[in-house]
Amino acid sequence: MLRSVGQRRVTGDGVDPRVTELRFAVSRLRRELAAHRVEFADRGIAENELAALDAMARSGDPEVRRLRRSLLIVAGSVGSVSALAEGLAGVRRAVELFGPPSAGQ
Repeated sequence: MLRSVGQRRVTGDGVDPRVTELRFAVSRLRRELAAHRVEFADRGIAENELAALDAMARSGDPEVRRLRRSLLIVAGSVGSVSALAEGLAGVRRAVELFGPPSAGQ
């Protein structure tokens, strides 16, 4: 069945699968970042913003505009680290599941 972007599916236990996907993707990138031993200037910014993304996902109904802003910050922080590209792409795909920001945002 097709659903509009504004509708959300909820599993039998009441959890939106988009939130589950976001939490998984953020967790994966956080693990990859922790394992990446090479320091870079914006590492702390990336870690803080990933923590914010995790908190938004845990809330169960994250705001699309805030998700997209956090994604841009993380991408700007780790975008030049090729070892983190796949994990970053996973977070981007998870954020895109929530659709575009609503008009006026």
